[in-house]
Amino acid sequence: MDQEVLAGVEKSDLAQIRDLDIDDVIDYVHADLKRLPDYLDLYRRYLRQRWDVYELDFSQDIRDWNTAMTQSERDAFVAISSGFHHGERQVEVELPVFMLGGSEESKIFMSSQIEDEARHTIFFDRFYREVVGLPGESVQEVLDASFHHVSETFVGPFGLLAYLADELRRDPEDPVSRVRYGTTYFLWIEGVLALSVMKITLTYCRNRGFLPGYYAGFTATCRDEARHVQFGMRFLRDSVAEDPRLLREIHETLRTILTINGATSRRIALESLGWSPEEVRRLMIRQLSMKLNDVGIALPPDLQQMVARIEPELAGG
Repeated sequence: MDQEVLAGVEKSDLAQIRDLDIDDVIDYVHADLKRLPDYLDLYRRYLRQRWDVYELDFSQDIRDWNTAMTQSERDAFVAISSGFHHGERQVEVELPVFMLGGSEESKIFMSSQIEDEARHTIFFDRFYREVVGLPGESVQEVLDASFHHVSETFVGPFGLLAYLADELRRDPEDPVSRVRYGTTYFLWIEGVLALSVMKITLTYCRNRGFLPGYYAGFTATCRDEARHVQFGMRFLRDSVAEDPRLLREIHETLRTILTINGATSRRIALESLGWSPEEVRRLMIRQLSMKLNDVGIALPPDLQQMVARIEPELAGG
């Protein structure tokens, strides 16, 4: 990654971040995957990159949403974004279970990620309340109002994550439970689903010149995800290095994820946002493959075939 571009992504404040290209921010997610910063390096980066969600200005977004975007664009945008809205809230309340185990350094970093997830929950609360116009006095009421937009594919990975969080709660230091949770959350949900939704919606915003407040806030969220994904991939790499038998748990967890998400009955009109289903499929496969390759985790042939058949509707999960 070009050092000038890297510095721009690293150091931009909330006012400057709207000028960044989302492709550069996604590249930034992968910039350190081969060397993987340690947990306190990631915590230091968090302290430099914190942003205030209440500084976002959605006034132009409101005009764009109501007068410039078509109904099909609005429907597709909400359909693919609503899983993110609920996903942020779910991990905000579940991550403390993962934080109970591991080293003190990892606990310090995880405290920063929990704060990030709370900020991201408020970002979507503001967007859905102020721009989309969903009713609700409380955060929970807005979540309730957006839930019927959530794709059925949300139930698979996030239902599994809830189950794994409960399993981990019983023994937070169990390495098998931690790797299963880490594979589902850090690799699949954050590393594939989240980055795919970011790429799809933010490319649409940039190409059309719409929703500048959303673009700034979600691009800042993507930069936060770089820290989260790098933490998670370091955790998985180090876990397998310490006990190679845990590679099997990564493979089995991916098999479960890809199996339960192999079918959908509700199609998202991705074309309204400028994406074909095949482009989304290639995007998701690339996001998964890059992370596994960079940390040296290989997939057996049957899993490679399952990955090749990823359904693009999963991006809504």
